[in-house]
Amino acid sequence: MKLEGKKRIWDDYQKEIADNNYYFQRSCIRQNFFPGSEHAFLKILKNELGKDICDDEHHTTCTGIGYHADVVLFETIMTVVARHFALMTEKGYENMIISCVTSFGIYTEILETWKHFPDVLKKVRQHLKKATGREFEIPKNIAHASDIIFKFREEIAARAKYRLINRNTGEPLKIVEHIGCHYSKMFPVHGVGGAEFPYVLQGMVESWGGQIIDYPERRHCCGFGFRQYLVKANRGYSVANSKKKFESMKPYKPDMIVCNCPGCTMFMDKWQYTISEMEGKTYDENGFGIPVLTYEEMAGLVLGYNPWELGLQMHEVQSEPLLDKMGVAYHPDEKYKDAAGNYLGEPAFPTNLKVCV
Repeated sequence: MKLEGKKRIWDDYQKEIADNNYYFQRSCIRQNFFPGSEHAFLKILKNELGKDICDDEHHTTCTGIGYHADVVLFETIMTVVARHFALMTEKGYENMIISCVTSFGIYTEILETWKHFPDVLKKVRQHLKKATGREFEIPKNIAHASDIIFKFREEIAARAKYRLINRNTGEPLKIVEHIGCHYSKMFPVHGVGGAEFPYVLQGMVESWGGQIIDYPERRHCCGFGFRQYLVKANRGYSVANSKKKFESMKPYKPDMIVCNCPGCTMFMDKWQYTISEMEGKTYDENGFGIPVLTYEEMAGLVLGYNPWELGLQMHEVQSEPLLDKMGVAYHPDEKYKDAAGNYLGEPAFPTNLKVCV
């Protein structure tokens, strides 16, 4: 096939991503487990890229976990999301950025429903008006937060203080990217590269000097699955999915895993600790595990942000081996201090997973 033909086909896998003037929808999971990520995202957009972004204190969870667990009805979650659209409208914005992959999937599902069933949209408008007195406009553009970092990846590369390169060998870091199912598989047309060739994280890694590792279970689910994790008796299914991925990637000796879903980040990180406690097994050569970062944390490291302000100490698998490979400057004695410099004390350390102390 001629190159021009390939480019035309690839164009079908792209999406429109607004340039500026964003209304930001936070993630309940990301705020709780990796609070530094959204802070870094806002810092990058405002300070590095000079973008106008609204971080509204009045929005709430989208109730996605309850919806996927069959606790929240579809009409209810549509009305909750309609309220978010109303808040965006009241602030004068048309472009929405969504931090959570589950929320992103829900918003796209709702918009697709309204497009095909306008009577449902009419009913939701009535529900919102009755409940809150609010009205809303449908966003002109919706993007996941990883889409925004992807869009401006070259601008970030131009400001980079560090690259995804092993300073000791000069070789690109070997990186596993994991795409959230609710980003690429529910409505593929709304994700960069679709379900077949998701490029949103790979594009960042390549622009910042790293090398993506292709391995047999690259597109396998992390195993989160709301019904798998929320029901305690089902959690073995969840950890088994992540273990399958770890076993598959281990021979390629990755330096890092990067995810665009907060749930995937949590489980790819958490289950490494769990497996180490259950089986005494880790998936790197030295017993520290494979660091699992959010794309905001990865971008923050590239830009030279303080690893502890990014919140890397909040992860189960610690990041010092990765920081040392990249040559990132950090102060070990500041790892367990709060923003005011007060020492918080060290957490209980794992039995088998190594931690730098």
